[in-house]
Amino acid sequence: MSFREKYWRYSLFVLIVGLGITIFIELTPFLGGLLGATTIYVLLRRQMRLLCDRRHWRRSAAASLLLTEAIFLFLIPISLVVWMLVAKIQDITLDPQTVVAPLRHAAELIHQRTGYDLWREENLQSALAYLPRAGQWVVKNIADFALNLVVLLFVLYFMLIGGVRMEAYVWELLPFDRAVARRVMCEVRMIVRSNAIGIPLLAVVQGVVAYAGYLIFGAPSPLFWGVVTCFATIIPIIGTGLVWVPLAGYMALDGRWGAAIGLCVYGVLVVTHVDNVVRFVMQKRLADTHPLVTIFGVVIGLSLFGFMGVIFGPLMLAMFILCVDLFKRGYLEGRYGSSSKSGAGHVSKSSGNFCSS
Repeated sequence: MSFREKYWRYSLFVLIVGLGITIFIELTPFLGGLLGATTIYVLLRRQMRLLCDRRHWRRSAAASLLLTEAIFLFLIPISLVVWMLVAKIQDITLDPQTVVAPLRHAAELIHQRTGYDLWREENLQSALAYLPRAGQWVVKNIADFALNLVVLLFVLYFMLIGGVRMEAYVWELLPFDRAVARRVMCEVRMIVRSNAIGIPLLAVVQGVVAYAGYLIFGAPSPLFWGVVTCFATIIPIIGTGLVWVPLAGYMALDGRWGAAIGLCVYGVLVVTHVDNVVRFVMQKRLADTHPLVTIFGVVIGLSLFGFMGVIFGPLMLAMFILCVDLFKRGYLEGRYGSSSKSGAGHVSKSSGNFCSS
């Protein structure tokens, strides 16, 4: 290779990297919408191919139908849940007495039962000083969430229309042979389905079961705490206990010992074991996501994507682990040569679900 050819190649590489970094930095506020569009596209791609290849629909009509499906099945439920939590936080911010009064009542009950006074002036001032900052955080995340929803719909529509060419282009860019590339794409779809379907499904099931328990035993604001329980499921084993244990404690301090004990028994025997049952079912249907991936993924995702990070954070972390595992097997262990045969077997085993093109 001549000097001029090397100069052209390396200059092009530097130009691509420089422009890529610049574009990535500028698109950082829209990462949630871009990841959301990619995730929903992976879930809808088989339906798109069915409508276009077998039913011979126009791609624009099929994309419009699937976009409507995504709005009703994915975006509207998520938006309603987020709006409910935001409305509750806004009410607390605008009228602090809505949270001060129950806290005062709980502090009085604790003082009567234990003699310890939690209702001190410094505690109240520090709590009230935090409310304006919480309100500003909520307003900022509402704007980011709404903007990313618009980006998600816009990008998803064009991804559905140009999905075949887009996948072919990405396929050619993958640094693997065809057998390994097929296995990688299969595992990517598996990870996307596991995180985009498994995590919300587990959260909804446990939230509904917990909500039923709150209604049965007369917990305060059962619907709100049921939704909070949905989000608490991201912490395995003790996640839901962070909600129903304090509720049971509050009910016990209020003198409702029977309902408090009943809620504790219900939480231990029903709510907690629902997690194990649903995870067992997901292991049969989907790739099971490790609890640590979920926990740290949510922490990373919330700081990067706001409300959408509950799903996209674990997805991004799982993809990173997949890439590290591919590097380890391919370049440190040199298993790409043998993985071509094993990879083909792996793909054919699961192609009936979502690995078929």
